[in-house]
Order: sequence, then structure tokens, then C-alpha cells
Amino acid sequence: MSTLDRTRLSWTTRLVVAISALVAVVGLTTAVSPTADATVYGSCTLTRCADARSANYTWSSKGYPSTRGWYSWPNGQCNFAGGTFYNREGQLPSGRSYLEFDVYPRACGASRDAYRIIVDRTTGAVYFSPNHYTDFYRL
Repeated sequence: MSTLDRTRLSWTTRLVVAISALVAVVGLTTAVSPTADATVYGSCTLTRCADARSANYTWSSKGYPSTRGWYSWPNGQCNFAGGTFYNREGQLPSGRSYLEFDVYPRACGASRDAYRIIVDRTTGAVYFSPNHYTDFYRL
């Protein structure tokens, strides 16, 4: 192999390594950033906030169950308690304990939607997320 061929191979190898590293970094950033970019609002004025407040009232009357599963709901429906919300991406204040609950009731076992309330067990603060943890509105 000539010196020129070794130089090309070395240059090509370096380029492939650099591109692989860039792809790994960009891929990691893409996977993490949608949830890490969550916005937390101090109040809730969306039209669905009233539904979230109503669901929160019912969950509160049930003592905010910490066990994940289906719970009976008024009018013969069910609603889902998701158990612990881990706040892995750090959207909400850290060092606290959170529970998550669905907002909209449905038949037991039906598919879940993206609407959640999150209860801070440390402070009692309640947040509404209309888009599965992209934004949080304090209720």
C-alpha cells in the first residue's frame, strides 16, 4: 500500500469516526430534548383545565391512590391511576415525590389518552399536562 493510500484510508477512517460520533450525539439529543424542553406554567387557563380540576377533585376524594391501575369513577366509568411519576427529565422541581393520574374517564381497560394530572406529594401542588408531559399547567 502506498503512502497516499494510507493517508486516504486514515483520512477516511477519521471522517467515519467523526460522523459516527456526531450521529450518536445528535441521536441522543433528539431522544432527550422533547421532554426535557417541557414548559411549566404558573396557572391554567386552557379550556381543558376545568376537566383537569374536576378529575383532580375526584382523585383527591379517593385519597390520590398510589397503586397503578383502574379505579371506579362516577357514572359507571373507570379512570386510570398511573402510580409514580418519576420526573426523570427534571421538568418539575427535583427532590420531590409525584403521582400521575388520567384526566378523562372511560371504560375499564380502554386505551389511555395524553391528558394527565401530576400531584406533588411533597407540597400538594397539582399540575395538568394536556400533551403527555410536554407542558405543565399548575392548577
